[in-house]
Amino acid sequence: MRTNLYRLLADYPLETLLQTIPTGLFLVDTDKIIVYWNLEAERITGFSAAEAVGRHCSFLHGEPCDRECGLFSEKIPKPDIDLICSFRHKEGHKVTLNKNVDLLRDKGGRIIGGIEAFVDISRLKALEDSLRSEVEKRTRELELEKAGLRAVLDGMIDPAYISDDDCRITFANRAMQEIVGDVTGQFCYKAIYGKNDICEDCPLPEVLKGRIVREEKNLDSAGRTYEVIHSPYPLARNPTHKLGVCRDITERIEVRRQLLQTNRELDAFVSTVSHDLRSPLTPLIGFADLLDERYGEQMDEIGRECILEIKKTAEKMKDLLGDLLSLSRVGQLKEPDDFLDATQIAEDVKLELADRILEHQAWVKISPLPKVKVPEPLLSDLFRNLLANALKYAADHNPLIEISGQELADRVRYRVVDHGPGIDQSEWEDVFEPFRRGRNTRDIPGTGIGLATVAKIARVYKGEARVEKTPGGGATFVVDFPIDRQV
Repeated sequence: MRTNLYRLLADYPLETLLQTIPTGLFLVDTDKIIVYWNLEAERITGFSAAEAVGRHCSFLHGEPCDRECGLFSEKIPKPDIDLICSFRHKEGHKVTLNKNVDLLRDKGGRIIGGIEAFVDISRLKALEDSLRSEVEKRTRELELEKAGLRAVLDGMIDPAYISDDDCRITFANRAMQEIVGDVTGQFCYKAIYGKNDICEDCPLPEVLKGRIVREEKNLDSAGRTYEVIHSPYPLARNPTHKLGVCRDITERIEVRRQLLQTNRELDAFVSTVSHDLRSPLTPLIGFADLLDERYGEQMDEIGRECILEIKKTAEKMKDLLGDLLSLSRVGQLKEPDDFLDATQIAEDVKLELADRILEHQAWVKISPLPKVKVPEPLLSDLFRNLLANALKYAADHNPLIEISGQELADRVRYRVVDHGPGIDQSEWEDVFEPFRRGRNTRDIPGTGIGLATVAKIARVYKGEARVEKTPGGGATFVVDFPIDRQV
């Protein structure tokens, strides 16, 4: 079968083969006179075989062929392939070509002419030129952006640097150079942080994913502490470098340390004073009860009223000191290792306040609550204050009090909802301040510390406490804790 195919090809006219190939083709003699011109050459140049054959090839206005034709040059080895040149189309426009040239020899090896085979790459060349132009334009824009960014960074008082994906510094602004010198080309972990290996907490992998990373770092060379913000550069999508901007927070840390120390000392003072002042109140109340019991009938009305006033004032002082003691211990307790069952803690508080619930004939409904990592005494204080607040100010208007919880995308939320007279919106922030009470509470006993304790518990554990209006009337107290405290 293969032999038959070879025989057929041997008998097949060469002219027919040359006319059907998808490549322009022409032959010239040693005087560069065209002696053959195929159909694809006609299509590419616009000249028919009748117009081309017999003419010198220079009529095509080849470039660079018109200046130097290497077809018969002995200096240029043959075949010469993958050349880029151009012809002038019959209609006048330029046609860009990719071509191969070779010599034609007779059986004795004598040169009798030349052959050129070519394809039209005008569209490809135009696309290439357009793409190159766009790349050059974008490159110039990026260079301008880089120059602008570096000018901005150089004008900053915050030290800043740029490093590549190998942790090698490609730019350091003047503020950074004032600390560590000119470190361009050096590894950031060595030049800035004085380490021989990449930092264990190196943010580069996260930054190259398009994320912004914040961390606190000590720069021994400066003797200062910095908040370093690592950002992807130049773009958030597919970044190739990391931009690190360092903000000096040494004074801020010291102020924070002093503030924490002051708060600890204040809490300790309040705790001590509250405890020491509560001690004499117990016998004071006891002696008042004894006087009333033994000598009350012998006293006139003024005397009995004085004893009653002593008891009421002492009880109020005892409640106040108890609330102050609860407020002072917020932040002093160790965070539990495990998550606490907030539902059970709320149920225990409900049982603890059973007498008050019965007194107000209230109905306290507790839904399942998400677990949280907050010390149990503080979580009890939180629910106790919120429930006691609802019993005191709302239950006599509507007995229903609802305690519910919710797990959100980034936080855990607790709600204590009452259906009483509510709180005026202008007082929503004030009610969480110590010793601040709403206008509608003047005739109701209270210390003004319970909600402040709730707010402090939320704040110490990175959360938030606020009050909202209950649909239909009443107050809804909301306490959020961040998601990292959720199971």
